[in-house]
Amino acid sequence: MNLWLQITSGRGPAECQFVVAQLLPIVEREARAEGIACELIETILGDEAKTLRSALLSLQGEAAALSAFSARWVGSILWIGKSPVRPHHRRQNWFVGVERWEVPEQPSWHERDLEFSTLRASGPGGQHVNKTESAVRLVHRPTGLAVVAREERSQQQNKRLALARLAALFEQQSKDSQASAERQRWDQHNSLERGNALRTFVGPDFREKRSAASDTSC
Repeated sequence: MNLWLQITSGRGPAECQFVVAQLLPIVEREARAEGIACELIETILGDEAKTLRSALLSLQGEAAALSAFSARWVGSILWIGKSPVRPHHRRQNWFVGVERWEVPEQPSWHERDLEFSTLRASGPGGQHVNKTESAVRLVHRPTGLAVVAREERSQQQNKRLALARLAALFEQQSKDSQASAERQRWDQHNSLERGNALRTFVGPDFREKRSAASDTSC
């Protein structure tokens, strides 16, 4: 099983971005300690040095292990500590969010899934076009995607053209799927819930406080 885990500061200030950067290695260590393969696939830099707006991790492992691991992280995470960028700031409660995402499917197809059929070409070309079945219709049976190529006089050329068009359709579907996942991930930046912390960390060493506080101060 494979999933993505995103740590985000939402629209929080630089302190929240600092928390994201500090939590990232903690999440990675915990994952690997539980036999989960963990790969950092994207980070967005924060406003200050050594801060991150968000970090995206790819996790791979057994479904049960991934489910249990993500359940311990997904939600609001609280860090209690003095601002590392504004030492005189009175606020000490800083929230970030963690969310999980299913990995967008990368469509693939095999020759055994393809169904070719020929049909009589139409359009300009005179008697040659009308008398030969040079046009090709190609259907990908598992998805129902279908394309037609009739521009070329050679059936073989139209077959290659149809294959190219089918590949383009799959590529567009992949881009659409990835764009949808990207929109969902960015929506998480805007919907970060403050308070009701799932886990709480304290101080500059990010020591975990086992009895998570349910603090809603801003």
